[in-house]
Amino acid sequence: MDTLTPFDRLTLIRHRDRPTVKDYIPMIFTDVYELHGDRLFSDDKAVFGGIGRLDGIPVTIIAEVKGRDVYENKEVNFAMPHPEGYRKALRLAHQAEKFGRPVINFIDTPGAYCGVDAEKRGQGEAIARCLYEFMQLRVPVISVVLGEGGSGGALALGVCDELAMLENAIYSVISPRGFASLLWKDAQKEREACDIMHITAEDAVRLKVAEAVIEESEGGAHTDPEITAENIHRFLSKSLNEKMTKDIDELLQSRYNKFRSIGEFSEN
Repeated sequence: MDTLTPFDRLTLIRHRDRPTVKDYIPMIFTDVYELHGDRLFSDDKAVFGGIGRLDGIPVTIIAEVKGRDVYENKEVNFAMPHPEGYRKALRLAHQAEKFGRPVINFIDTPGAYCGVDAEKRGQGEAIARCLYEFMQLRVPVISVVLGEGGSGGALALGVCDELAMLENAIYSVISPRGFASLLWKDAQKEREACDIMHITAEDAVRLKVAEAVIEESEGGAHTDPEITAENIHRFLSKSLNEKMTKDIDELLQSRYNKFRSIGEFSEN
């Protein structure tokens, strides 16, 4: 898989048979119980929220949901959450904090929904609130990028103690198509955009945005979802055991330092 270009990986994660979080959850967790609603407006199906057990340990699961076909994608708004999806995520994160449950986030979105109604209901504030409050959440937080990690819609669930990406996943400030549209006024230059954006899992680890790359089954996650799920399970188990042994104040300081160290700058 090392020979794949960034555009090849983008094509691979858009494969119609690529597993979604709904496939992975029953293969990784037990005793899963879904919870609904943000207690303000409605339930956003683009965001799954619930509780379950990982190796017997109670955890809160928050995930962006993609569909397999056009009907499933319409139901989950093509994995583009509305503000109520992020408010549901934050509600469940605070519930997890109250009961001392670690939070596990799964990221898979081209970006937050940017429609007029979403903006009217405070899309930007909802994302910003997630960034602010996840940074201070007093339980371990682990995030995994399953496929697309696009813009603030992904970053809202990306504030964590450890971020991992499936080997063909991407993580970017904007989608390659959006990047091409802005830079060259030509959305068809998506391939060229992919080559210069540094969006792959290897790029993210090198730039200290992510900490780990999780191997997929040979040929991509869709060829054998159980192998990929087992690799995700193994990563989550190892990371969770490490984080749960740390003092919470030490964990919060490490989380803060992690984000303060991202990026490069120079001074004259």
